[in-house]
Amino acid sequence: MKLLTYLSDLMIPFLFLYVLGSGLWSGRNIYGDFLEGAREGLKTAAGICPTLIGLMTAVGILRASGFLDFLAGVLGNVTGRIGFPAPLVPLSLVRLFSSSAATGLLLDVFKEFGADSRMGIMAAMILSSTESVFYCMSVYFGSAKIEKTRYTLVGAILANLAGIIAAVLLVP
Repeated sequence: MKLLTYLSDLMIPFLFLYVLGSGLWSGRNIYGDFLEGAREGLKTAAGICPTLIGLMTAVGILRASGFLDFLAGVLGNVTGRIGFPAPLVPLSLVRLFSSSAATGLLLDVFKEFGADSRMGIMAAMILSSTESVFYCMSVYFGSAKIEKTRYTLVGAILANLAGIIAAVLLVP
């Protein structure tokens, strides 16, 4: 076990030295390449910033307005019949848009029901087996300037649904 700890401590410095050595060996301008990469990264970040601000604002408004609680009450009648608790409906919906907002809802579930309760374990499984689809699509497709996503959205939502179903079926 100590060998693995020792190796893991050396991985980042080794990778850093490898990149520097490879650049020097090939005769590239390492500092110039670094600056160019940083410049492109800042352009990408500036390009996707409006999308991120819009998503975060929308999730904040939904959470503060009480709409998620209303939706949980309405959908809870239907989802309760299939074994999916109503308090987890907002978590599942918000997870599609924001991981951090979903984590806040997860902490709310933990405070209300306990982390070791059925509800807490199911919420943790949902959060760990699903993805923030709209956030990822807006960031990655926005930065690559892809406008036609084809089947990505449908596939990602089906994958999230599979994670939610697995959580309902696996938590006793």
